[in-house]
Amino acid sequence: MLKIQEIRELIKLIDKSSINEFKYENDGSKIVLKKNAGTAVSYQTEEVPVQPVVNQAPPAIESAPAAEPVKASPEVQQESKAAEEDSSLHKVVSPMVGTFYAASSPDDGPFVKPGDQVSKDSIVCIIEAMKLFNEIESEVNGEIVKVLVENGQLVEYGQPLFLVKAE
Repeated sequence: MLKIQEIRELIKLIDKSSINEFKYENDGSKIVLKKNAGTAVSYQTEEVPVQPVVNQAPPAIESAPAAEPVKASPEVQQESKAAEEDSSLHKVVSPMVGTFYAASSPDDGPFVKPGDQVSKDSIVCIIEAMKLFNEIESEVNGEIVKVLVENGQLVEYGQPLFLVKAE
């Protein structure tokens, strides 16, 4: 019996070659790989009769609907806008789309909070994107004035995350 990884390797090899059809039988199992307009894979055991594959279009991939971002209360939004408008403050922005995490784990305290001093290149948060956790660093030395997003909130590329009073 072939393992999944071996079947995947076979598919890759056949895809790169000029072979249009490949059949493999072993211990009552049968694998038929055909290459036409697309690649069709048929895996059947001896009990099931083999049915020919007719030029089948590859299945359409549907993406999951995007989750709604967490909205802050109107008071928090007003305070954020007022603080964002202060041009003397440096904005630490998200370099990617993802989920904002203030701490490295739910049991730990946040990396930074208002009033904390940060140095250039110190970690201020984590943005999780596609199951990868990316540490975000401060670009300036200074004091955290405001955290503009909530833990677990979805953030967009270029969205301000923190306001820092640069030294």
